[in-house]
Amino acid sequence: MRDRIIVALDQPDLVGALTCARTLVGHARWVKVGMTLFYREGPGAVAAMRDLGFEVFVDLRLHDIPHQVEGAARSLGALGAGMLTVHASGGAAMIEAAVRGALDGAQTAGLPAPAVIAVTVLTSMDAETLSSVGVSDAPAEQAAGLAALAKTAGAHGVVCSPQEAADLRALLGPTALIVTPGVRPAGSDAADQARIATPASAFAAGASHIVVGRPITDAADPIAAFEAIVNDLQEPPR
Repeated sequence: MRDRIIVALDQPDLVGALTCARTLVGHARWVKVGMTLFYREGPGAVAAMRDLGFEVFVDLRLHDIPHQVEGAARSLGALGAGMLTVHASGGAAMIEAAVRGALDGAQTAGLPAPAVIAVTVLTSMDAETLSSVGVSDAPAEQAAGLAALAKTAGAHGVVCSPQEAADLRALLGPTALIVTPGVRPAGSDAADQARIATPASAFAAGASHIVVGRPITDAADPIAAFEAIVNDLQEPPR
C-alpha cells in the first residue's frame, strides 16, 4: 500500500520540500510537486525529487489550447514525471495533445512515458460551487461525464474525489489510474476540502492512488504520520 500513497509536497520553497522529502526516503515511493512548489522552483523541483529516488507526480492541471498543452506535456515528459495532470474540461483534443506530448518528450529523453490523468471535479467543490460557475450537474454526474471524455481521448486515468471513485472505477475499468486527493486520516482537519474520505475508504472505493499532504507534511513527525496511514491500511477489517 505504501507505493500507492502520494505525499503532496506543497511547501512554498525547495528547501522546505526537500527537508520533508528526505525524511520520507525509504518510506514513500511517490511525491507530488504541485503549483506552489513548481511555480517558485521550476523544473529543478522535479529533478531534486527524482535525485532522491522518488517517482514524481507533477500536478499542474494543464488547461490551455491543445498546442500549448502538448508543449507543456512534452517538457514534463522530458523531465521524468511519472504522472502529470490536465483538466478534463479542456476537451478531448487537448487531452489527446497532452498524451502525445508527454510520450514524445519522454521518448526524446530516453525515459518511460508518464501517465496523463485528467482532473474531473476539484475536491474543494460541492454542488453549490459547481452551480455558481454554471454547471447544473451534481459533482458525481459532472465527474462521470468528464471521466468518460478523458477515457475516449486516451488519458490513462482521472483525478476525482474519493466519493466518486467507485462509480468511476466501474466506468473506467480495472486498469485505469484513479487518483484521489481530499484524503484525510480519521480525526484530521478537512481544511479547504469539501468532499473527503479516509485512506481506507478511498482505496475500498476503487482508488489506485491517494494523495495526502498536510496530515503528513505538517506533522511533527512526518515518518510516523506516513507509517500510521500504512499501518491502518494493512489492518484486517473489523
